[in-house]
Amino acid sequence: MTILLKNATILTLGSSDRIVERGYVVIEGDRIAEVSSMASLDESSRYDETVDCSERLLMPGLVNAHTHTPMTLFRGLAEDVSLLTMDGWYNTIRLLELVMTPDMVPASVEVACAEMIRTGTTTFADQYFFMDEIIPVVEKSGLRAALAYGVVELDDPADRERELAALDGFLESINSTQNSRVRGWVGPHAFFVDNKPPTMQIERALAQKYKTGLHIHLSTTGEEDDYCAQHYGMTAVRKMDELGMFDQPLMAAHTLTIPQEDWALLSEKPFSAVIAASACMRAGADAAPVVGMRAAGINVAIGTDNVCNNNDYDLFLEMRTLAKLASYRERQPGVLPARDVLWMATAGGAKALGLGKEVGEIAVGRKADLILLDRGEIGWGPDGALSPYTALVYSINGLHVTDSMVDGRWLMRERRLLTLDYRAARAQQNDDVRRLLAQGEKRK
Repeated sequence: MTILLKNATILTLGSSDRIVERGYVVIEGDRIAEVSSMASLDESSRYDETVDCSERLLMPGLVNAHTHTPMTLFRGLAEDVSLLTMDGWYNTIRLLELVMTPDMVPASVEVACAEMIRTGTTTFADQYFFMDEIIPVVEKSGLRAALAYGVVELDDPADRERELAALDGFLESINSTQNSRVRGWVGPHAFFVDNKPPTMQIERALAQKYKTGLHIHLSTTGEEDDYCAQHYGMTAVRKMDELGMFDQPLMAAHTLTIPQEDWALLSEKPFSAVIAASACMRAGADAAPVVGMRAAGINVAIGTDNVCNNNDYDLFLEMRTLAKLASYRERQPGVLPARDVLWMATAGGAKALGLGKEVGEIAVGRKADLILLDRGEIGWGPDGALSPYTALVYSINGLHVTDSMVDGRWLMRERRLLTLDYRAARAQQNDDVRRLLAQGEKRK
C-alpha cells in the first residue's frame, strides 16, 4: 500500500526539525519513504491513495508516556482528592479497584483509546492490571503501546507472590506475539511505597529477562525519600541505584521532588522523567523541576496520567499546561520554548519507550505514525506572526486533529474513528460504572 499526502504544511520535528511550507510525504507499507517540497514531487508516479492536505498541518503523532486506560471508569469519582498521596489513592481509587471486575475493563479502555486517537496521540504507555482485558482492545484500536503490568503488593507476601507470577506470565505471553505495535513492560506501582526492595529486585530481573523496561510512579510527595532516609540513610534514587534498578530503561511518572543532587546520576542512566502537569496541579502538589532536569541531561516526556486526576486525554492541552507551569515555577516567561515542549511530547516520549529510532519525527525510514490538523480552524493566525510551534502549544487543542495513522494505517479520517465504536463503548461504560458503584455500596 502506497499513500501520498500532498500540499501539507509539514513539521518534521526530531533531528531534522524543519518546516516544509508546501510539502508531501510518501508512505510505503508502514514506513515513510519520501519527505520533500511539492516542487520535487513526481506527479506521474502511481499511488494506491492520494490525500490532498491543503489547509492541513502534518506532524508526528503524539506520545502519551504515562496513563492508566481502564481508569476512565473512575472519571468523576475521585474529585477534590490528591491521588498522589498514599492515603488519597488508597481510600478512593484502590477501594474502587477492589470491587471492579474484569468485564468492566474493556469498554473503559476503548473510551480511553478513542479519546487518544481523536486528540492526536498515536503511542501511549499504560500501567495497570487486568491485562487480559486491555490487550485485545489496544490491538483493535491500532495504537502503538507499551503496556506495563501494574504490581501492587503493599508488603503482603501472598500478594507479592501472586502478582510477580502474573507479571512473569504476562511478559512471556505478550512479548512472544507477532504484534510489534504492542509490547510488555514491568509496572511496579511505586517503589518503596507499595513495592518493597525484595519485590523490586525480582521486577528488575524480569525486565532484564524479557529485555524490557520499568514504568513506575516516583517522587510525588517525597514519601520514598523519607522511607529511604529512615531505613537506609540515603535518598530513594541512591538506594534504587544500589539495587540496580537503573540497569534497565526506567520511566518514572511525576518526579516532582527528586533532590537536585540526584539529577546528575539519573542523567547517566536510561532514565526518563514523565511529567503530568495537570495531575500535579489538580492534586495541589509541587511543580516538577522540568527546566532543571532537562538542563542536567535527563530525558523528559509528557503524560496525562489517569483521567481521575486530569480529566482528559488531550496532550495538546497537557503541553500548554506544562509550558505555562514551568514559566510560573521558574518565574521566567517562555522558559520552555514551544519547540522543546513539542519535542517532549513526540521524540522525548519515543525515547522513553525505547522507540527513539522508530517514531517521534517525520523522516525517511521512520514508522508512518502521523496526524493531520485543520489549519482553517480558529487559533492559527495571523500567518507570518504566530509560528506553528507556538500555535500547537499555546493556541489550539486536540480537536483540531482531523486524521490519524499508525504504521501507515488510518485510525481516523476526517474526524471519524475507523477502528473503535466510541458511542457503544460509552454506553457500556455507563452500565459498568453503575454496577461498580453498586458493588461498592455492598462492600461497605
